[in-house]
Amino acid sequence: MKRKIIVFFIACFAASMVFNAGSPELRAEDIFITIGSGDFSGVYFPVGLAMAKIINQKRDEYGIRATVESTPASVFNLNAIAAGYLEFGLAQADKQYQAVNGLAEWAKVGPQKELRAAFSLYNEAVTLVVAADAGIDTILDLKGKRVNLGNPGSGQHQNAIEALEAVGLDPKRDIFPQQVNASEAPVLLEDNRIDAFFCTVGHPSGTVQAAIYGRRKARIIPIAGPAVDKLIVAKKYYNKTAIPVGRIYPDLEGPVEVNTFGVLATLCTSSRVPEDVVYAVTKEVFENLEEFRRQHPALADLTREGMLKGLSAPIHPGALKYFKEVGLLK
Repeated sequence: MKRKIIVFFIACFAASMVFNAGSPELRAEDIFITIGSGDFSGVYFPVGLAMAKIINQKRDEYGIRATVESTPASVFNLNAIAAGYLEFGLAQADKQYQAVNGLAEWAKVGPQKELRAAFSLYNEAVTLVVAADAGIDTILDLKGKRVNLGNPGSGQHQNAIEALEAVGLDPKRDIFPQQVNASEAPVLLEDNRIDAFFCTVGHPSGTVQAAIYGRRKARIIPIAGPAVDKLIVAKKYYNKTAIPVGRIYPDLEGPVEVNTFGVLATLCTSSRVPEDVVYAVTKEVFENLEEFRRQHPALADLTREGMLKGLSAPIHPGALKYFKEVGLLK
């Protein structure tokens, strides 16, 4: 607990330095926006910081002050946007689709019709990390094993369940399921308290690095085949992808690429957020894309055209205005 508190204050200090260094004094008319991100150890938090940094560079022009909040990620961010506590948030495209259509966690409360998409970001790969000594070569070998699925309510928890069910494994009966945050899984794996864990992440991932370079050898195995292909067809927000293991995790034994499926990370907002605010955020990220890409390896392959793909909610009018201005949409 003490370590987490220290990490929290270090992250807050770093964030304040990003937001305040070289910035003008606050003005009464400044507009404050908060971007919901994710856990400090994941990709969402540094991506949120990168966006806020770019937006704050133009505070004189737009009068917008951006801050980033570390959150439990997708589901929390979407609910907080819907409730008006956040103006923007990062979320998996599948979770936004479910929220907009009143599915999964939103089945009882109904469709969240005010949710809007700004743009998509990088691909998040459903990643299966296994202990090298656990005798697991395929996802089917998880039967009878101790497997962490991620915390309930998270996007990766649902991804893990759907991956297991796609290949005919019952997550409640065929494995010994654990349900803790993915960031805690590497320690459990190293201490031989689990045999494998799922996480849905952009790569390189600190969580994956902690596992594969730990004392207990670990590796990444594929989640692919006809059953997974059917899942991708059935769930339109999924796509085929490959983890470039050889390039991003040097010295890891195994194939150079590991095939799996994934979902896009998206920047979400609400219809209640003013058009000029969403326009400014979209414009600054797109027109500073080279700088944005340099902020984290997961962003390295972004293209302007690609950032309009995989959106699972209506595009906010502010983002739409920019896309039409520059000819990305008609």
